[in-house]
Amino acid sequence: MTQFKKMFTNGHIGKLELKNRVVFPAMGVSLAELNGEASDDIIRHYEERARGGVGLIITEVTRVDDETGVATYKQLSVTDPKVIPQLQRLADSVHKYDCKIFVQLHHPGRETNESLIGGKKMVSASAIADKFVKQVPRAMTTDEVTAMVKKFIKGAVIAKAGGIDGVELHCAHGYLLNQFISPYSNHRTDRYGGSFHNRLRIVQEIISGIKFMCGQDFPVSVRISADEFVDGGMKIDDSVKVAKTLESYGADAINVSSGIYESAPTIIEPGSYPQGWKKNLSTTIKKNVKVPVIAVDNIKTPEFAEQLLEEDASDFIGIARASLADPAWAYKARTGQSDQITTCIGCLLCFQALSEGKHVVCAVNPRSGREREFSALPKDGNEQTVVVIGGGPGGMEAAKTLADRGFKVALFDKHEHLGGTLNLAIVPPLKDKIELFRDHIINQVNKRKNIELHLNKEVTVSDIQALNPVGVFLASGAKPIIPMLPGMDGKNVVTAEDYLAGKAEVNGKVVVIGSGMTGLETSEKLLEEGHEVTIIEKQKAVGPGMNPTLLMDEMTRLKKLNPTILVNKQMIGAGDTGIKVLDSIDHSMTGIPADTVVLALGVTPDTTDTDPFVAVFNQAKLIGDASSSGQIADAMKDGYTKAYVFEPEMC
Repeated sequence: MTQFKKMFTNGHIGKLELKNRVVFPAMGVSLAELNGEASDDIIRHYEERARGGVGLIITEVTRVDDETGVATYKQLSVTDPKVIPQLQRLADSVHKYDCKIFVQLHHPGRETNESLIGGKKMVSASAIADKFVKQVPRAMTTDEVTAMVKKFIKGAVIAKAGGIDGVELHCAHGYLLNQFISPYSNHRTDRYGGSFHNRLRIVQEIISGIKFMCGQDFPVSVRISADEFVDGGMKIDDSVKVAKTLESYGADAINVSSGIYESAPTIIEPGSYPQGWKKNLSTTIKKNVKVPVIAVDNIKTPEFAEQLLEEDASDFIGIARASLADPAWAYKARTGQSDQITTCIGCLLCFQALSEGKHVVCAVNPRSGREREFSALPKDGNEQTVVVIGGGPGGMEAAKTLADRGFKVALFDKHEHLGGTLNLAIVPPLKDKIELFRDHIINQVNKRKNIELHLNKEVTVSDIQALNPVGVFLASGAKPIIPMLPGMDGKNVVTAEDYLAGKAEVNGKVVVIGSGMTGLETSEKLLEEGHEVTIIEKQKAVGPGMNPTLLMDEMTRLKKLNPTILVNKQMIGAGDTGIKVLDSIDHSMTGIPADTVVLALGVTPDTTDTDPFVAVFNQAKLIGDASSSGQIADAMKDGYTKAYVFEPEMC
């Protein structure tokens, strides 16, 4: 019997029965064919979540208009009956696991890019630019709005013909239907603007049309942003009225989310946001409607999901990025294996990939978006010995994968505990998601009986030779970058890594060199400890290369702590009293006083650790930072993919 009793009870949306309360809500994945058909890749992607135990899948944003409604190039589409056979395959693939599936009907409106729609003007309720996209759309004519209503209805008809169980109208996140509902973006004076009911008229006509064409029992969910988190936008009181009105129109469920592109961190929360931070939104909506409420509340763990259900915060829980991280999230929760779940860390890599025109990926699940490519792990290890050196994320992922292939894995690490760089990543503030991930992946390693741990061990070539392995995986990490500048050997110069590990003392005023993620997070910790901090960045802006949403989130917190931030400054030397910097604009030199200098310039592969093994073992595989400096995602991908394709050979 599962400990999560509410989560695994049956539920209903309209007359449709769902086997449990776990929903995999809509997330862009860009895995469809270029013509909008469901590809083998996207079918496999959703099938894995169905097999993993969710009760309902809602597809990614699905296009209803090929002219102005393109969100990504490889986006699902329901604009032409030609897509029906592949929709049928998608539905059938999900249904065999007793899982239901909805198609989310979508039009981006002003929240797309003109390059995606052949250079044409974006369309919206009104000619008002989104402050994030910064391209002025044109207002749709009344006739165009009427025609758009028919496109949504047609999309639902096509979905039903393909065996899909229901549809969801995307009226959230600042997309087209949201643009009509919200007074923030709808300044129209025709029958689709002005009064409250006029602003909702487009949705009313769509719901009525779907019910007429598909039948009253065909479920229609409506996703809303219960708070847009912008001045002049929808707030919870407005959204209660919207939800009650949608219910009166015939909506069978309300899916509660939040935010628009201008308030992006409230749509797709960075890891700093706690679980359930916006549960008041769904709780309030649920108290005011009779139809079931689905909610996405930044849920990572089954324990918290169950708590939300017990609190009546919603009827169904949306497990989105958590299901990207672990497709078997629901299965593991139901079968008492919640400590084995690979936890989402809130790094936003999944959405960063989409914004760069790529398909969805996941930092902690290298198979996400590549499920068909890595469909069947070879089981050919035959208890042959493989050595993995390094117990960080890449080394642990390689060890797990090799163990699952049937190899006997000897995992060495020079530290007392597994975790590697994850043990440093959890030290800055608000890193509980990474700590959960670290603990769970360690649990997964410990569970595998064919992984033998050798901790607190400085391993040598002769140690490995004595084991006669058929392969050696080198995941021993990297070393901090220390520039060849005067004063770098001073006692007051330390690396961010040594400071976070508790190996280096930091005193008085601090200068942090580098404003990447490590530099900014280290600065935040130093400021919270009471240090006066100056951040030095040689580029023209802080956070070079960082995800914009993560940077916005970090800087919002950091600025409240009042650091001094200097850009276009390059350190040229350090001394006992501080550093000297060169201004890249006017080439002037300035002294900056500091008691401690913290170097946060990244890391580079430490070849002194790996070269001896590479020279001896012809089957030596470099993983993660041991190969090229990167992030958790790079280490995990290296560990999994290289272990997946590894072919044993006596070393």
